[in-house]
Amino acid sequence: MPTSRCVAVFILVFFTAGATTDYDSYSDFIEEDYTPQVDYKDPNWCRSPQLTNGEVTCRSPQGGAHRGMLGTLCEMTCDRGYRLLGRRSIQCLANRLWSGTAYCRRIRCHVLPLIPQGRYTCTHGFFVDSRCDFTCSPGYRIEGEHSRTCQHGGSWSGVQPVCSDTDPPKIKCPPSRLKVADPGKLTAKVSWDPPAATDTADKFLNVVLVDQAPGTEFKEGLHVIRYKVYDQARNRAACKFFVRVEVRRCLELPPPLHGYLSCSSDGNNYGAACEYLCDGGYERRGTSSRVCQFNRSWSGSPAECVPMEFKFSVKTASALLDQFYEKRRLLIMSAPNISDPDYQLQNIMIQKSDCGLDLRHVTVIELLGSPPRETGRIKENLLQSEVIEGLRQAYRISRSYFSMVLLDELGVDRERFIVPVSSEELFSYIDSFVLEEEERERLEVHRDFCD
Repeated sequence: MPTSRCVAVFILVFFTAGATTDYDSYSDFIEEDYTPQVDYKDPNWCRSPQLTNGEVTCRSPQGGAHRGMLGTLCEMTCDRGYRLLGRRSIQCLANRLWSGTAYCRRIRCHVLPLIPQGRYTCTHGFFVDSRCDFTCSPGYRIEGEHSRTCQHGGSWSGVQPVCSDTDPPKIKCPPSRLKVADPGKLTAKVSWDPPAATDTADKFLNVVLVDQAPGTEFKEGLHVIRYKVYDQARNRAACKFFVRVEVRRCLELPPPLHGYLSCSSDGNNYGAACEYLCDGGYERRGTSSRVCQFNRSWSGSPAECVPMEFKFSVKTASALLDQFYEKRRLLIMSAPNISDPDYQLQNIMIQKSDCGLDLRHVTVIELLGSPPRETGRIKENLLQSEVIEGLRQAYRISRSYFSMVLLDELGVDRERFIVPVSSEELFSYIDSFVLEEEERERLEVHRDFCD
C-alpha cells in the first residue's frame, strides 16, 4: 500500500462556560498534505502571553519557566480594581497560537447622585477603593455616613446620606422701651419695628408675635413681648423685650370739709381734673377745679366749702335767683292761706324731709296769701314783695290754689305739683330726673345720713 505521511492533528475543542475555558476532548482526524514538524523541546512554540493590569501564571509540560512551549496551560488573573474579560485559562496549541485571549478592564462604580444642600469629593473618582466624602452647605448637617467607598464588586459601601437643617435661625428683638401715658389716659400707644430674623439655610422664615401687637394701647405696668421664629425644618428661636407704661400720678387730693371731689380719668393721674363740690347748705370758696400736671403736682390751690350765705333783702326775683344759680335747686310752694289743708299737709311732710332735701341741694320757698297780706319766706327769712311778685310772674304761680314748682340748679321749671306729694314721691322724681349720675352715686352712699 502506498506510503504517505499522515499526521494526525489533534484539534482541541474548548468548551467555554462564561469566562472559563476547559480542556475537554479530542476532535476528528484531519489529513493534510503538509504538517510542520512538532518540536516539543522548542521553548518558544507560542509567544509568551502578556496581561496588562493582571498576572499570567503558566504550567509548562517541561516545568520551569517555559511559558511558550506546546501544551503550556496559563491562568489569567487581574489586579485589584480590575475585572477579567475573556478566558480565565489558555493553552499553547500546535498551530503556535493560544487557545483564547483575555484582558483586564478597570472596575468602575456608578456615579453617586448629588444630595440636596450638599456635595461630595472623591479621592480617585468612581474607581475601586476611591472614597467619597460628603459635606453640607452652611446651616445643614450630615445625617448618616459621612463617606462611601467604591468596593471591588463595583458597588458603593453604605447608603447615601442626607443634609438636614438642624441649625436654629437667629432673631434679634428691638430694645425695651418706656412710655409715659398721655394726659388723662391710663394707657399709651407703643410701636416698634419687627425683629430681624436670619438663618444660614432658609431665606423664608416664619416670625410669630406671641404677645400684644405694636401700635396698640398698652395698660399701665410692665409687659413682656415675645417673638418666635421657625425655619422650614421647624427649628425654632425666640427673643423677648419689655414695654413699660408709666402713668405719672400726683398725690391724691383730700376732699374739702363739708364737700367732696369729682375727678376725671383715674383721679390723680397726669391730666386728671378734680372739681370741688360742696354738700347741701355749703358753697365753694376758691378754685373750682385742679389738674394733675406732668411734674406730679396739682395746679392751683385747694378750695373749701363754707356755709351758704344768702341776701334775702334783695329787691328783685332775679337778684334772689342769681344767688342760687348752679348751687341749689328751688322748690316753690304756694297756697291761698296758711290754713289751706293741702298746704298744711305738704308743710308737715316737707319739715320731716328737710334733711333729704338738703342732701339733694333743694331749698324751699313758701309763697302764702294775697296782697296786701301776702308773705314770702325761706324758712324764717322774709322776702320782699317785689321778689314775691317776680317769682309768681316768672313761673306763673297762682295765688288761688295750692301748687308746687320744682326748679333745677339753672332755674329751669322741671315739674309742677297741684296736690300734696309724699317725700318719697318727691325724692323719687328729683333722683330720677333732676340729679346728675354722679350726684345719684354720692346720694346712694349718704342715704342713711338722715336716719
